Amino acid sequence: MRDLVVIGGGPGGYVAAIRACQLGMKVTLIEKDALGGTCLNRGCIPTKAYQYNAKLLKSIRDSREFGITTGSIQFDMQEAKARKNTIVNNLAAGVKKLLQQNNAEIINGEAFIINQHHVRVREQLIETKNILIATGSKPAFLPIKGIDSPGVLNSEDILELSHVPERLVIIGGGVIGMEFACIFNLFGSEVTVIESAPRILGLLDAELSKRMLVYLKKQKITIHTNTLMQEIILEQNGLQVLARGSKGDITLNADLVLLAAGRIPVTECLQIKGAEVEMSEGGFIKVNQHYQTSLPGIYAVGDVIGGQLLAHVASEEGIAAVEHMAGINTSVPYHSVPSCIFTIPEIATVGMSEEEAKAQGIDYKTGKFQFAANGKAMTMGETDGLVKVIADQNEIIIGLHIIGPNASDLILEGTITVKNHMTVSDLVGTIHPHPTLGEALSEAARDIRGEAIHLAPKRK
Repeated sequence: MRDLVVIGGGPGGYVAAIRACQLGMKVTLIEKDALGGTCLNRGCIPTKAYQYNAKLLKSIRDSREFGITTGSIQFDMQEAKARKNTIVNNLAAGVKKLLQQNNAEIINGEAFIINQHHVRVREQLIETKNILIATGSKPAFLPIKGIDSPGVLNSEDILELSHVPERLVIIGGGVIGMEFACIFNLFGSEVTVIESAPRILGLLDAELSKRMLVYLKKQKITIHTNTLMQEIILEQNGLQVLARGSKGDITLNADLVLLAAGRIPVTECLQIKGAEVEMSEGGFIKVNQHYQTSLPGIYAVGDVIGGQLLAHVASEEGIAAVEHMAGINTSVPYHSVPSCIFTIPEIATVGMSEEEAKAQGIDYKTGKFQFAANGKAMTMGETDGLVKVIADQNEIIIGLHIIGPNASDLILEGTITVKNHMTVSDLVGTIHPHPTLGEALSEAARDIRGEAIHLAPKRK
């Protein structure tokens, strides 16, 4: 008998398996595809590889302002894809080695839960004390006429392209859609985004969303908000995309269409007869604060339970779940989960947005600092963006939002600040080295009091 069977080898599953092994459990991990899950193989890592390609292309094209003259620039999508695949394969091999070094049993195959203590994979029946479901999510499908036409891709298909489409239409202005919009725009595609909501990146603080729209338009990415898809028509020379916006009908011609309409949970492993795990209306598995499902002995973490569909959240939930199995009480600090969007420029947030603070009736104050006034950003030639800090009336920082260079790295300081309920004085009183991008965080915190050093005084 095993102590734990983990179903799914993504960030939630493999991290949970390793932690369980550290706690002395006998662990079997079952993965039907490649270790690392969507994040490593078809999501976070591949897109970040392509984002770095795109940023490098932008730097080369902008090199004249740094006194560097280059010849003609050639981008080879096949070589970029090969590099991406090498990175993915190396990381997947690393995950496998870590699991083996921790004595976790790895089985490749599709798992089905027979009952609370038995899992079937192929012809093998495994008996276990506990089961952890970490099966993740997959791209959602929209019922649009013509959506099954050749040339309509999801967020996984597009990573396997060996050429850059001349015209790319993206359906969906959320995180996935906007990351690919920035990447393929810099690769050379003419990019158009169709979003049904009033603004792109709708879960962001509204000010950052509006600011990002300006930057995207400056990059010549076309955005249609408040626009509903009508039909996709396959033609001899590509695809015709029909949509309806607030100002009337829109007709677009495309070589490829990317459907980036969110993600849905993967729950095919559940085949329990007579005792089903309780699910939400959206098809996600319901769990309690310890990630226990409605059936004792069966836990679930990550995308499959909904909430924030982020790899690092899945990992933390996986650790918390197996520690609960071992009698250790651990909780995930959901109030301080950082979220990064790898657009160009990057976006990173932690804690509450202004809209969330208002909705909760919190009396709050904000401070802002533009990267255009930051010396390091100027030396890099990356001055688009700002840092925004939100604090309550006791000056406890409840939200920190960044759009600009290296935002995904800068948010670490904000995460520690929000997690530990630190104050404006804590952030301002921490010496930030000069010249660094991080100085913008301190200046934004100072601005809450109207005391930013490198901003003109606020009128009183």
